[in-house]
Amino acid sequence: MVLKPAIVNVMEGAARKAARALVRDFGEVEHLQVSRKGPSDFVSAADLRAEKILFHELRKGRPGFGLTMEESGSLPRAEDPGAPETAGTDRWIVDPLDGTTNFLHGVPHFAVSIAHEEKGRVVAGAVYQPLTDELFWAVRGSGAFLNHRRLRVSSRSVMADALLATGLPYRGKPKHPAYGATLEAILPAVAGVRRFGAASLDLAWVAAGRYDGFWEFDLETWDVAAGLLLVREAGGSVSDARGRDRAWSGAEVLASNTALHGDLRRVVGDAMASAGTSGE
Repeated sequence: MVLKPAIVNVMEGAARKAARALVRDFGEVEHLQVSRKGPSDFVSAADLRAEKILFHELRKGRPGFGLTMEESGSLPRAEDPGAPETAGTDRWIVDPLDGTTNFLHGVPHFAVSIAHEEKGRVVAGAVYQPLTDELFWAVRGSGAFLNHRRLRVSSRSVMADALLATGLPYRGKPKHPAYGATLEAILPAVAGVRRFGAASLDLAWVAAGRYDGFWEFDLETWDVAAGLLLVREAGGSVSDARGRDRAWSGAEVLASNTALHGDLRRVVGDAMASAGTSGE
């Protein structure tokens, strides 16, 4: 049995406690108070409850860490409440409910995502899917795991055999032309494309070999921080459309097994260039 490092135990404990509240709310989803953050971008009482639990548990486990949370933004370390967030400190990067739209429509596909960033680099991450009790976790240099099983990306090397995942933009999101162009280019070239609505789980499934690759644009760091580490530690490749190590911001995210990454990057990059939306 694999022994989880202490930092993973902190993340797991916080994620499971928040998930218990999410599962209760999921059973009563029609009664939740919901508001809009923007066009087709919702926040529910469940998001806020889960984030409050995560804040308390993560702060208790590592009081010296700052936090960046989807709903609350960046929060300073407990040891110095007046200090601004800086790139040199340890911080948690947290999405309390990835897949809010799924959750609010009763679709059982959502997750809690937590990453630990140290000196500007993600060094540990966990993605927990409550309804299947699957904890995907990774520590930089130590591999990626599903509960206690070691993860490896898929071994497929031909795009025609590949199953990919992506996200589609909702109202108010830029790069609609890029999505249309990339879908038009990729659909005829692969075995299939899935859109399940939770980027952290899409990336976790790439790490687990369930998907062969993933691409999406205009995400946030809390959507991808833990998932990208999972893919890397499972032996995969992550980059932006030009092959640069800039996926961690979420602006352009490509993740796949190493054998397919060059082809995926070429197809996505060419499609973005043809749509006039290639990255800078």
